Amino acid sequence: MADHGIEGKTVLIAGGAKNLGGLIARDLAVHGAKAVAIHYNSAATQAAAEETVAAIQDAGAKAAAFQADLTSAGAMEKLFADTAAAIGRPDIAINTVGKVLKKPFVEITEAEYDQMSAVNAKTAFFFLREAGRHVNDNGKIVTLVTSLLGAFTPYYAAYAGTKAPVEHYTRAAAKEYGARGISVTAVGPGPMDTPFFYPAEGQDAVEYHRTAAALSAFSKTGLTDIHDVVPFIRHLVSDGWWITGQTILINGGYTTK
Repeated sequence: MADHGIEGKTVLIAGGAKNLGGLIARDLAVHGAKAVAIHYNSAATQAAAEETVAAIQDAGAKAAAFQADLTSAGAMEKLFADTAAAIGRPDIAINTVGKVLKKPFVEITEAEYDQMSAVNAKTAFFFLREAGRHVNDNGKIVTLVTSLLGAFTPYYAAYAGTKAPVEHYTRAAAKEYGARGISVTAVGPGPMDTPFFYPAEGQDAVEYHRTAAALSAFSKTGLTDIHDVVPFIRHLVSDGWWITGQTILINGGYTTK
């Protein structure tokens, strides 16, 4: 019988320096992971990555951090190879990398589209590919998408549109990797109360998002709290192993699908 607990497992989190990724890293260390590797994108995030590494170590786990722009297959290959060399092959791999663009469809440039596609879709594709090559049997893989996949709304053509393929990548990977006992899921939070959310939104839009979820009145900010998302991630990479090939929206009823 496979062990689906977190204790003693090795974890890799792309985008694991801060916000949701950083909280997941800390949470899994507290819940018994023996080693956690986090990826961060640039020097601007290095201090946050170092703080997260220190928190992982304080929880009693081994930690490593790697900087990379993951929009190339080679960079993703190196991240998984470096992780395996530093802390061992991962049992759990989580990709939280993403980029938001809110802009009218007719104003989106080719360069903006290419960047959104590279960050949101290409990165996820090659993360899932390398996870399939490196994650141990009976492992768990999670990718972050968006609750906007369940919305009918303007201005997110490039963002939601380049996250949408990740749903299919998730299903394809789940089907192929299932023979090794690996579960693969996608999680779509609602607008989260983190610095990732606010730069793309005007004040009017922020106020709308604060009231759009069915449970908004019971949330401190009206937005999705990352502390309410983390327990679901923890479940998916442990006792929730029987859930695979699914996209799960965690958003207080912001959108449904």
